[in-house]
Amino acid sequence: MKMSLRQLFAPALLAVALTPLAFTAQADHHEGRGMDREAMMERMEERRQEVYERAELSEEQQTALNEAHAEHREAVLALREEHQARVAEILTEEEQQALRDAMHEMHAEHRHERGEGERGKHGHHGDAAEMDTEEASAE
Repeated sequence: MKMSLRQLFAPALLAVALTPLAFTAQADHHEGRGMDREAMMERMEERRQEVYERAELSEEQQTALNEAHAEHREAVLALREEHQARVAEILTEEEQQALRDAMHEMHAEHRHERGEGERGKHGHHGDAAEMDTEEASAE
């Protein structure tokens, strides 16, 4: 089956369009100014539909992409849960908190060194342990 350039690049276009939104939501979440989850999902869906329209994707293609996205999300969540279980086997709650605190401090120092101030740049997060814990609790 021969695919057009549009069909080949549609997933990449979708990823590029949604990436800034994901980074913005993540950055806001880390700063305690998290967006209402329902509003964020609505905004993402609107963005996705706009991308689909610009790419002139068929309904069938849109459905297939939405299914692929949902499968990917489920796989990532399952992997995150598996990772958290492994961390819990290795570290006590206190040790996990100490790790999160140390990572948070180093991240803040790194942002300060780059002159980004308290807010930082969207899309960069070196605070993996904190991110895992916070994202899992949001799910």
